Amino acid sequence: QVHLVESGGGSVQAGGSLRLSCRTSGSTHSNYFMVWFRQAPGKEREGVAAIYVDGSTSYADSGKGRFTISKDSADTIAYLQMNSLKPEDTAMYYCAEDPDGMGISPSRGLRMPELFPYWGQGTQVTVSP
Repeated sequence: QVHLVESGGGSVQAGGSLRLSCRTSGSTHSNYFMVWFRQAPGKEREGVAAIYVDGSTSYADSGKGRFTISKDSADTIAYLQMNSLKPEDTAMYYCAEDPDGMGISPSRGLRMPELFPYWGQGTQVTVSP
């Protein structure tokens, strides 16, 4: 059973930075694909950044140039570095993993949260003007 735990959320002013962490356990990591999603009140869940076990990454337009997804060498922690934060980045942020997701294209992974069987509980990010 894969278990994901996010941390690092908080409240910052516009222009500030946060680094989110997603600690994983119970996964073999051999073919994993992880996406950071976010969901604001009244809005659909959207993917912002994706990473594969080989380290390749992909970003939604909302995060390009501002967000960086990475992972540790043991594939047990994934990070989302968020810079130049805007009020519209305010949302609950979730990490999601498919332990066998190497075949999922980035465009599908970022747009289809239903593809991911394992989710963390979320961490809140609030950006004030």
